[in-house]
Amino acid sequence: MLRMEHLPVEVIGNILSRLRAARDVVIASATCKKWREAWRNHLHTLSFNSNDWPVYHDLTTSRLEILITQTMFQTTGLQCLLIFMDDVDEFSAAPVIAWLMYTRDTLRQLHYMRTTPNVYIIEKCSRQKLEVLALAHNSVTGVEPSYQKFLCLKSLSLSYVCISALDLSLLLTACPKLTSLSLINPDIAMSDAQATMELTSASLKDIYDEAVSLDKFILEGDTLENLHLKDCTLELFELIGKGLLKVLKIDDVSVLHLDIGENTENLQIVDVSSFTIMWPKFYNMISKSSNLRRLRLWGVVFDDEDEVMDLENVSVCFPLLSHLSLSYDLRDVCGLQGTSRLENVVVLELGWTIISELFSEWVAGLIERCPKLRKLVIYGVVSEAKSQEECQTLANFTSAIVRLMRKYMHVEIQFEYE
Repeated sequence: MLRMEHLPVEVIGNILSRLRAARDVVIASATCKKWREAWRNHLHTLSFNSNDWPVYHDLTTSRLEILITQTMFQTTGLQCLLIFMDDVDEFSAAPVIAWLMYTRDTLRQLHYMRTTPNVYIIEKCSRQKLEVLALAHNSVTGVEPSYQKFLCLKSLSLSYVCISALDLSLLLTACPKLTSLSLINPDIAMSDAQATMELTSASLKDIYDEAVSLDKFILEGDTLENLHLKDCTLELFELIGKGLLKVLKIDDVSVLHLDIGENTENLQIVDVSSFTIMWPKFYNMISKSSNLRRLRLWGVVFDDEDEVMDLENVSVCFPLLSHLSLSYDLRDVCGLQGTSRLENVVVLELGWTIISELFSEWVAGLIERCPKLRKLVIYGVVSEAKSQEECQTLANFTSAIVRLMRKYMHVEIQFEYE
């Protein structure tokens, strides 16, 4: 059996790096001389997070700067640095520049949250070997892609960052290998002459936008595979690409005009929740997705009360569909007419927000259309203050499901209530 003292220092360095939290790493490195050597020469990940140690909250900003500096300068090969200090409004310029300069030759990932006066993080990090850059509560201005280049950057995350639409566009130009972009509640400044934010990337594969508010947002990405919009308010969103999109997720988004292009043959996952849509237009947009495996429509409201979602069309257009998720809000617009079956659906997720006597009939009709079903998940909302009528309805539903599942003993059933 290999004893701890026989572990190579490189392995010890990996162990310490997995601890991440600076305080834990320092304590562990005091085990013996060999662990201290691993701390100095083989540590590659270090995190300063105010949630890791309550004492951080009691320290002044200047004391925190000294603590971070002293700890960091004892290492020689940091590859991943995380600094998240909630109680600090801003760090001084000098220590931040010192941190970035000290680690510039080895750093691959930087996660930094805090406004810093007179320190242009983008400029200090450019022309390095960074592969992941995550900034929060910062400002980005005056991007010069001809000078500030991120030749190795693959992932960029901007949270609560102030940036103009022009600078964001230029920043993407400066990242020729960027594959993942995350924008969370950004403060995007638009010029008077610029009503549309246009972003272009020849390498981007994944984009996540949360709490983005714009009039018009046009994204051009020939290689884009995953698009996730959450809590966004947009007048227009248009995706221009070559039809490589595989995953489309829309969660609580307000948009008047949505266009993901005509080439949707590669779509495999469509997940839409808390969204008002014009079903005929939306269906026409995804109807060519013959490779669709997962379809989720949850809390979806149709713009026209007369619009109907017909399972007959779903079964014909999406023959490979294996996971289907529908909320009970669609009961009046999810037609069970016709005889076409959902031949490959093995997982069925159904839910309600307000239960009625018709829910069990709706469930039974859907199960009957899925001959290969293996798992049924029922999601429900149960109010704390239940009337006698609500209790009786829930009891009747339980009895109906018990009777129904006797016919489908091979199907696993799971209940998720909130």
